[in-house]
Amino acid sequence: MRVTHLFLTDFRNYRTAEVPFAAGANLFVGRNGQGKTNLVESLGYLSTLGSHRVSSDQAMIRKDADSAIVRARIEHDGRERLVEVQLNRSAPNRAQVNRGAIKPRELPRYFSSVLFAPEDLALVRGEPGIRRRFLDQLLVQRSPRFSAVIADYERVLKQRNTLLKSARASRVKPDQLGTLDIWDERLVALGAELVDARLDLVARLSDPLVAAYRSVAGDDHHPRLLPQLTIRGAHVDDDEDDADSAVTISSGDTAEVFRGALAAVRPKELERGLTLVGPHRDDVLFELNGLPAKGYASHGESWSFALALKLASAELLRRESSTGDPVLILDDVFAELDQARRRMLATAVASYEQVLITAAVLEDVPEVLAAHTVWIEGGTIVGS
Repeated sequence: MRVTHLFLTDFRNYRTAEVPFAAGANLFVGRNGQGKTNLVESLGYLSTLGSHRVSSDQAMIRKDADSAIVRARIEHDGRERLVEVQLNRSAPNRAQVNRGAIKPRELPRYFSSVLFAPEDLALVRGEPGIRRRFLDQLLVQRSPRFSAVIADYERVLKQRNTLLKSARASRVKPDQLGTLDIWDERLVALGAELVDARLDLVARLSDPLVAAYRSVAGDDHHPRLLPQLTIRGAHVDDDEDDADSAVTISSGDTAEVFRGALAAVRPKELERGLTLVGPHRDDVLFELNGLPAKGYASHGESWSFALALKLASAELLRRESSTGDPVLILDDVFAELDQARRRMLATAVASYEQVLITAAVLEDVPEVLAAHTVWIEGGTIVGS
């Protein structure tokens, strides 16, 4: 799979833009703040329905505009598709494929990309929510139906939390909450499916992660991904206070364990008005050489782990997809690497059908990746 043309309207600092792409490596060069990252951010959105920089779609709409349009012409096996999303300030987003309307959540069926940027260091050093979001985005790319599963789980979770807060305010006893039992069953059904899918994904990432880490770091530091499930007793640090909320259930299928965990923590949930266990509170422990990467890994090791995680994701997608390689996007990556690691990364990505790279300094990028170079200044393509 590759992008042949990208069209933008009122996206970030681009009033309008039309950018042709070549097969293989495409390098976008310009000073910081000129719009390089905005280009690749738009393509990342098409495949993940999110930005690697902001949590709100509104930030991607140009100031004083009511909407932004991202339209890309995609080619695979000699066939072309026109994929489009319109981001709206005051109305639901809209999407099209070949001018026919689709639901925005269906976009990952038609375009696949994997983006790595300096912000991804937070995968290793940041909060659990960042790692959950990474797993869920990859789940949706592998199987777009999980977009609906995740949305339904979040809706049920919100309703259940509302009920818990109401019960706390009215001092209802745990055995008087028949309505909560109904929400529990729905939460268990959706949450168990999400937990099992994440566990399968983590298992499938393990081997590609080891190979990718070695390819970018030059060493085998035994990277590992270890799921931490609150329904099985894991204590996970997060934005919410969940001290002493862990349970000790350790056997049974996921739905059974989830159901038992909810029953075990119900008194505490009623005290706090909050759902304390479930996939919305889970984490994944990243290990190097048997130690948690968060807190023990050096900056270079953390960087290599995050990059390897994205390369492993791309490898997994390329193995499973019927539409060919995902488009690999490297946003301002090479400036962080020494010459040896730049060469290793260039070798690691050389086999992908299309690689998009941004850089502030042309010399930071190995020549093998600079055959098709585009210069950007002030939201304008000024030369290629």
